[in-house]
Formats: sequence, C-alpha cells, structure tokens
Amino acid sequence: MAIPSARGAIPRARSQSPSKGRATIVTLSQLAGVSASTVSRALKNDPRISEETRNRIAALATKAGYTPNAFARTLSSGRSGLLGIVLGSVQNPFYSELLEEAVAQAAARGMRLLIVHAGGGPIEDRTAEALLQYQVDGCIITSAELSSNAVNICAANGVPVVMVNRIPRLHASAVACDNAEGGRELARFLVEGGHRRIAMVQAPARSSTGMERVRGFVEQLTALGLEPAMRMDGGGHYDGGFACGQEIAKLPPNRRPDAIFGISDVMAMGAMDALRIAGIRVPEDISVVAFDNIAAASHPPYGLTTIAQPLQAMVHRGLDILMARIRDPSLPDEAVQLRGRLIVRRSARVPGA
Repeated sequence: MAIPSARGAIPRARSQSPSKGRATIVTLSQLAGVSASTVSRALKNDPRISEETRNRIAALATKAGYTPNAFARTLSSGRSGLLGIVLGSVQNPFYSELLEEAVAQAAARGMRLLIVHAGGGPIEDRTAEALLQYQVDGCIITSAELSSNAVNICAANGVPVVMVNRIPRLHASAVACDNAEGGRELARFLVEGGHRRIAMVQAPARSSTGMERVRGFVEQLTALGLEPAMRMDGGGHYDGGFACGQEIAKLPPNRRPDAIFGISDVMAMGAMDALRIAGIRVPEDISVVAFDNIAAASHPPYGLTTIAQPLQAMVHRGLDILMARIRDPSLPDEAVQLRGRLIVRRSARVPGA
C-alpha cells in the first residue's frame, strides 16, 4: 500500500484539550466543560453559580496555577488596584520611611503602589501622563510642587490626588504635619533654654513644608523679641547641612550662634558632624534642634531633639481621603493638619538646666 505524500496527507484533527501554557479563563472552561463566563462568575464567587461548580472550578484553578489577569480585571471593573506615589529626594531617609508605611497601609486596603521618583523639583506634566498610562486609580504626592497643568491632567482623567507631607497650593487634598506650629514649639524650647543667637539651616524655597517650619519659627522668635542670627541654605540634604556647620565653625567663638535650627533632621545631623570635627561640642557649645524624627535621629552619635511627624497617622488619613475620592469623585477636597510631637534628647540644652 502506497504511503501518501505530505501534500496528500490526511490532516490531523485539532486537539480540543487545553493548552499547556499559562492557565486562562478559556483553558479553565475547557477543563471544567463549562462556558468561560461561568468560570469567570465562579471565580468571583457569584451566587448564581452552584456551590459545587464553584468549588470544582476553584480546585481546577489552583491545580492549573491560574492567576487573574490584572489588565483584564481593570477592563471589567474599571479599577486597576494601583495607586501612584510620587517621592521626593531619596537622600532624605524620611521618604523611605514614608514609602514603607504607605506600602504597608495600601496593601492592607488591597492596593499596590506604583513608585515615581521626582526628586525635589517640580513634577513635570509627563510624570502625570506616565502615571495615567498605568491606569492608576489615584495618586499620592509626597514631595515637590504640582504644576497646575499636572493637576488638571489628573482631574480630566478622573484620577484623584492627595498630597501627604505637602501643603496644598492648588486644587488637591492634602494631609501634613502642622509644620508652622512645630516651628513655634522649637523656637519656644530654645529661648526658654536660654538661647539667644539662633542660626537657621533652611531648605530651598520650593519646599512648602520647609517654608511653613521657617514661618512658624520666625514668628515665634519675633513674638519673643528676637530674630534669627543667621539664615543659611542647607539645600535640603546632609552635605548642605555639613557645609553650613563648617561655615559656623569658622566663625570666631564670640560670633557663633548658640543654637542651630535645622528644618530637617538630615541637615541638622550634617551640621552636627561638621561641628564635632571642628572640636565644637554639642550641646555644650552649640545646641541643635530639628524636624522629622527619622530613625537615625535617636542613634547615639546624634541624640537629636526634634519634632516627630505623625507619619503613620498622616499616611492613614491620606489614604482614607484618597480611597473615598476614588469611590466618590464628587467629594470636596480636604486639607488636614496633624500635630507633631517634640522629642527632647541630648542635642540641646533644656530649659532650667
């Protein structure tokens, strides 16, 4: 009997068995012998599907290693389960601590974070557009200025924005520490401790939180009949604070300040290290206070007196507002300020000492 050539070969019937590749709704429907829509409803625990069928499909899905397709889920629900978070300078440990808190609290709400690093500068419009391309349900801004156009881009696409650790200057909700009151409390603390020549190590003017801390501090000094002895630009980072400390150390002892207010822990710690290298004692010669209470502030080399931001509460309230706005876009913007806490350590002479 002649063997047919390849051209004349009888075509094989296509196998109806499911593909060996990635498990999908379709392959599960083939395994279960039901429609794809029935599988989809069963996996959503739809009561219209019998409990027996739901259990059978769930067991098949587990055995096949099925995982839901996030993109398909977005199309069907209109939600991605993603929140964008725009971070500030990674040189400041405060933002890594804030991110860790945000990741944990978002996960507890069934949400994931898409991280964008914007440094300390303005958030450009393309950053907002990039977040929208990933179909984020909402956006958390932790640093930098929002251009009005970036806010408009988010608003036009139905993406609510909440600012955490920022003061709102535009149409957006915000949660922040009461930075001005924290500045006032530090000014009172220093003056009550006998300090009169107080230097300020500041950050760039674009930092809304920094400006509020400076405003509160200066207002309180003025109310007590004093003014800053020096204003120095620490650039918002450790190296800038270190450079300011070096400049102070070069001054004759009778012209040096008797206290330094660093508007962030990072800059204050830089200044402290520069003073120590120059043989200037903290707090015996110069007291140092700051703001943020990052983890390193409590470490033995520093023992920094600082205002602790209520980080956990700030993130929690910010997510509350954002999730509410996702559910109901008609809700009005909110601006919330939470009180910080003065933590007295050994970097400053205390009142009555």
